[in-house]
Amino acid sequence: MQSLPPFLTIVLGGTVLTVIGIAFGGTFLLKVLGGKQGANDLQKTFFRAGHAHAGVLVTLGLTIGLLTHAAAVGDGWAAAGTITVLAAAIFMPAGFFLSVVGTNPSKPNRLITLLWLGAACLVVGLTISGVGILAAGIGRL
Repeated sequence: MQSLPPFLTIVLGGTVLTVIGIAFGGTFLLKVLGGKQGANDLQKTFFRAGHAHAGVLVTLGLTIGLLTHAAAVGDGWAAAGTITVLAAAIFMPAGFFLSVVGTNPSKPNRLITLLWLGAACLVVGLTISGVGILAAGIGRL
């Protein structure tokens, strides 16, 4: 198998390093859920969701990067799909975390919009990647 394009290799390598931050975020979440860090029920729920989305979407983005490369999707399309999914891994957790900052919020603030931006990135990135993988497979028939 041919090696990954340099740009995609850099993106995926940097993404692997972000998992360190997600792990440290897990220690924060344990403090919140253990009562050592003050948070109301809304914050606890959103922090849990933000942490889970970060981990799952980073894993999905890394997988998409490898799948599109393995299927021989064009470098531009592979990078576009992968990076767009990875953007969702930034925006969605940010929306969960940042929309409930402050002392005892009763509802999410306007930064919840980041969650919806992330959801849009996820749909677009998966569509680009899925169509690219299908087209590569059909092209080899």
